[in-house]
Amino acid sequence: MRKLLLYLVVIAVGVIYTGRLSYLQLFNEEKVATNFQNDSAIKTEYTYPERGYVYDRNGKLLVANQPSYDVMVIPREVKPFNIPEFCKLLRITPEEYEKKLEKAKSYSKRIPSVFVAQMAKKDYAYLQEKMHRFKGFYIQKRSIRNYQTDHGANVLGFISEVNNSDLEKNTNYQSGELIGRTGIEKSYEEVLRGVKGVRRIQKDIHNNVIGPYKNGRLDTLPVNGKDIQITLDAELQAYGEKLMINKRGGIVAIEPSSGEILALVSAPSYDPDLLVGRERSKNYNELHYDSISKPLYDRGLLASYPPGSPFKTLNALVGLQEGVITPTSTYTCHHGYIYGRSGRKMGCHCGGGKRNVINGVAKSCNAYFANTYRQIISKYDSPREGMNVWSNHIKSFGLGDYFGNDLSTGRKGLIPTGDYYTNHYFKHDKWHVLNTISNAIGQGQVELTPIQLANMTAAIANRGHYYTPHIIKKIDGKPIDNPHFTEPKHTTIDKQHFEPVIQGMHDVFSMKKGGTARFLNVPGIEICGKTGTAENFVKIDGVRTQLTDHSIFIAFAPKENPKIAIAVFVENGYYGARWAGKISSLLIERYLKGEVTLKYMEKEVLEKSLEEEYAKPLSGKPFTINE
Repeated sequence: MRKLLLYLVVIAVGVIYTGRLSYLQLFNEEKVATNFQNDSAIKTEYTYPERGYVYDRNGKLLVANQPSYDVMVIPREVKPFNIPEFCKLLRITPEEYEKKLEKAKSYSKRIPSVFVAQMAKKDYAYLQEKMHRFKGFYIQKRSIRNYQTDHGANVLGFISEVNNSDLEKNTNYQSGELIGRTGIEKSYEEVLRGVKGVRRIQKDIHNNVIGPYKNGRLDTLPVNGKDIQITLDAELQAYGEKLMINKRGGIVAIEPSSGEILALVSAPSYDPDLLVGRERSKNYNELHYDSISKPLYDRGLLASYPPGSPFKTLNALVGLQEGVITPTSTYTCHHGYIYGRSGRKMGCHCGGGKRNVINGVAKSCNAYFANTYRQIISKYDSPREGMNVWSNHIKSFGLGDYFGNDLSTGRKGLIPTGDYYTNHYFKHDKWHVLNTISNAIGQGQVELTPIQLANMTAAIANRGHYYTPHIIKKIDGKPIDNPHFTEPKHTTIDKQHFEPVIQGMHDVFSMKKGGTARFLNVPGIEICGKTGTAENFVKIDGVRTQLTDHSIFIAFAPKENPKIAIAVFVENGYYGARWAGKISSLLIERYLKGEVTLKYMEKEVLEKSLEEEYAKPLSGKPFTINE
């Protein structure tokens, strides 16, 4: 009996061991694979995929790839060698060598990490012959970006090495890998990056290679990233950036019928190729620390400005919706709007006389819109309630909040509410509509980004709806199917109220009607637009000081079935028609006709620089409202 029991114990132990080994061999290979980094007998090599290509809306290649070579290090395998020779080959100092090696050790002594990144092909060919002298180091091939354009850097974005924060958030990355930092590289990182291949090699106790670990069963091939097609029109983008040379500001052009972004210009910009290769870090620092021009700051998405007179179109629409004005009702302008007990005056340059909504827009009458705004707010029992109603109408155009789009950055802007004024300025609701009258003409507390201004214009062009502005058109050849981008968002304004406002915007270009952009007509194209001038205040030594006004222009064309809606913002550009209006007309003609016939206007915009304006000593000037 005891002998039988002994046999049973031996058999049971054998079954347990056999079962466990079978489980590890057959069913737990993936779990074993995840622990390979802790096994000193296994060396892991990665094969990096090509990042997805980027094309514009017309199929033009914007971003491709080029081969690059990283010098990798496994700190525990480093043996003594001629360090000065190695540093000379890599074009680094011995001090940099020690610093890089310590950084690699702090990451991991066993796991490979990048020692020198993005060597050119010519450097690789020379170094490869000598790498056998430097134990613990090897060369890893990967691809980096190859830009086929020198425009659109703010849209395309750039990639850089992952940092410690990235590694903590995502274990799929290893030290030295590249990740999208800005633009579409960031927004579509998961689509563009692909999946790296893995190869595991078995070594003996003497660190000699035996062969593939588990006969290569756990090895994987790389999967290239998916190509994407973006909504940008590369030629329009390039032309917009050309027109903004020696100027600062932003341009956003949208296709009203889809919300697709046609151009997203931020000026000044930079050549995206500057942030590729071994000079990337040096070039990035120069761009980053340029606190004057701020080339890395996307003004089209982040710069928040008073919208000026283009905002009058919304006050007209809210006034019509609320029934405080009609298309034919009038207010008389006495070269301005006088208000308050002290008789303060909001100046106006429309010429004076009776104004209705159409010629009020065409001539940009401050008095007409101050009266309209006052009637909107005063319709309700309290200014706070009236302001809340007004604010809800305005916000229905996508203003005062994030779009929730596929762009990597953005800003909410500000559309004040009655609650905002009560909480921040006037306690216990002790305030009056006249305290906020500047909102009537797009000044006051109202702030918008250029993309919000362009989207507002698209909503007007569509007679009451818009599509969330977005930059993606196709992924891997397949059109996007995202309801957030393809389903319309409706404003609170009834469709019939848009016609008189649009007619007023059309008359902005009319010589006969005395429109504020009457000299900016494009032959053969019916454009609807609105000039704007935004006061430019800054604090200098704690004193609120007014500088040269900003030039603003919004427009869409053609009047019926519009193909483009645009907002142009030129910092310190004087009045709306001076620079922003000209740039808008040129871009609209270029997009719709494929050419520019307004050569005199183009020549003026291209040759004029505002750098002298930006370099002027900061000085104050009297408070004025200009159009």
